[in-house]
Amino acid sequence: MNEALWLAMLLVNFLMILFFFRLFGRTGLFIWVPIACIVANIQVVKLVDLFGISATLGNIVYASSFLVTDILSEIYGKKEAVRAVKAGFLSLLSMTILMFLALKFIPSSDDFAQSSLATIFSIMPRIAGASLLAYLVSMFHDVWAYNFWYKRFPGDSMLWLRNNASTMTSQLLDSTLFTVLAFAGVYPLEVLWQIFLTTYLLKWVVAAADTPFLYLARQWYRKGVIPEN
Repeated sequence: MNEALWLAMLLVNFLMILFFFRLFGRTGLFIWVPIACIVANIQVVKLVDLFGISATLGNIVYASSFLVTDILSEIYGKKEAVRAVKAGFLSLLSMTILMFLALKFIPSSDDFAQSSLATIFSIMPRIAGASLLAYLVSMFHDVWAYNFWYKRFPGDSMLWLRNNASTMTSQLLDSTLFTVLAFAGVYPLEVLWQIFLTTYLLKWVVAAADTPFLYLARQWYRKGVIPEN
């Protein structure tokens, strides 16, 4: 059941990115990055069993950000990809601050949400701190690496190489930093290793699966069906 849901979520994420791009153009991609950052950092507190091992949710949504920056790098250039990374960073920082303040309010006697919100967001400062650092390192590396490979392997036939070589190495950095900073001491070492392994492997699968969607996004742009903004 979880595996089928995971594959469904994978497809939905890619289709939503393309929908945002088709409807709003470059602006749609900028909108998606904050959505992915916020949703991923909420989903990541949930631990599930996937393919026989423990994994956190949020891997798909977060990994989809790499597809967005690759589309921006491929079509609009490095500068626009960097802008998207900054937008994601500021959105996550803003959410962390606002939810921290929200939890400090004394709830009404009729309130029913405080305990649920505390369960999800009380761990948020640590997760968000780990995520912010991992996000900055991995996403800026992804933008740099994509342009590095673009200069050495330009042309349409090498798009798959640029996409996968940049994303897979960047996600290794992200998974390593995030797992250690967010969950060291929270879970036993065995579970921590499983989280790291599944986090990276699942992101690796996402990276491999997003390549056709990058080709489609570029094709749409060249056909002139993407709004200019």
